[in-house]
Amino acid sequence: MYNTCIKNKGAHKHMARIIGSPLRYIQGNHEINNIAKDIKDWGTSFFFLVDKLVWDKCVPAITKSFKSATPKTKIHFELFHGECTMKECKRVAALMKSKKADCIVTVGGGKGCDTGKVAAFMNKSALVVFATAASTDAPCSHSAIIYKENGEFDQYYYPNKSPDVVIVDCNIIAEAPARLLACGLGDALSTYFEARSCHRTEARNITEWHAQQSMTGYALAKLCYDAIMADGEKAMVACELKVSTKALENVIEANTYLSTIGFESGGLGAAHSIQDALGILPEVHKNFHGEKVAFGTISHLVLENADKEEIKKVIKFCYNVGLPITFEDLHIGSVTDKQLMAIATKATGPGVPMGNMPFKVTPEDVYAAMKVADALGKAYKAKRIKKNNVIIPYTSRPKWF
Repeated sequence: MYNTCIKNKGAHKHMARIIGSPLRYIQGNHEINNIAKDIKDWGTSFFFLVDKLVWDKCVPAITKSFKSATPKTKIHFELFHGECTMKECKRVAALMKSKKADCIVTVGGGKGCDTGKVAAFMNKSALVVFATAASTDAPCSHSAIIYKENGEFDQYYYPNKSPDVVIVDCNIIAEAPARLLACGLGDALSTYFEARSCHRTEARNITEWHAQQSMTGYALAKLCYDAIMADGEKAMVACELKVSTKALENVIEANTYLSTIGFESGGLGAAHSIQDALGILPEVHKNFHGEKVAFGTISHLVLENADKEEIKKVIKFCYNVGLPITFEDLHIGSVTDKQLMAIATKATGPGVPMGNMPFKVTPEDVYAAMKVADALGKAYKAKRIKKNNVIIPYTSRPKWF
């Protein structure tokens, strides 16, 4: 499912080290004003696939940039239909071909980005990603998640290349809902711990070549963790206030770039296996990907019996930036033991990243880890409530509290 591997001791004798990465990563304040200069060398006809929510803000700015810098360049704007289905990918690919576009530029979130990856692959064209939120590491990744027409998961799609250029405008990110930034922090939080597990087992990463983890991938996964721990809470405050600061810039880079290189070149583990399995409960669908990953990360650390202070640090971080630390936070406060065992069974099924853990993991192990993670989250909340002598429900307190 995740294009992962089984553990392979001595793998370094037989496999290449491969790093997946976009050719260019560009991040700055008001960078949308420079988009024509940033991508002019990638074609003479550009096809822009734009999310509805950012159309009014981004299309005029992009048009102005091209009129000023490269007035002879052809540009076409197309509205993204909102879901990354194979039907939508083929629709976009056909439109690109009819417009004779050299390059597709996705403007918006992860689903439009993934649609652009598949359409670019189908047309063998250049791909530029202009990210308008730092909620996932999709912009720099080579992989895409395809959904069915009814919104259910369909398949993971692996084009043979990463994006050519990824552009991030920090001011636009700052104006997006702060919850999206928190989701990106949740996704990025797992990067180092999962790469660490793969490092211990010499598990293969998830590039399409099933390669060995590189020193670079592992080092950037650690840098990702260090960056969000240092600046995550400060960045959330900036995002709530709709301003771009150095802390926010650092977190955007961690969420968008470092997390991608870390997970694609470093590998995945228990955290993402648990996040995927949580989806069998409909109530969990109220949460974004990174929110589920955050709880999966705490469970991951319990599962591997990580240092107590490390677990406490992660729980505190999640609480402070508004990420789930209990079942109640995931909207499954009344989850039954039978449901938890079903989640645990799916999380340890065939083809999932759980196989990259440094030890054999059973459904009973995952069940126990999730129960303990929930209990630790409740205990932390109780301690905070007692200290402050006030109860602030997770769903009503500011996300950066």
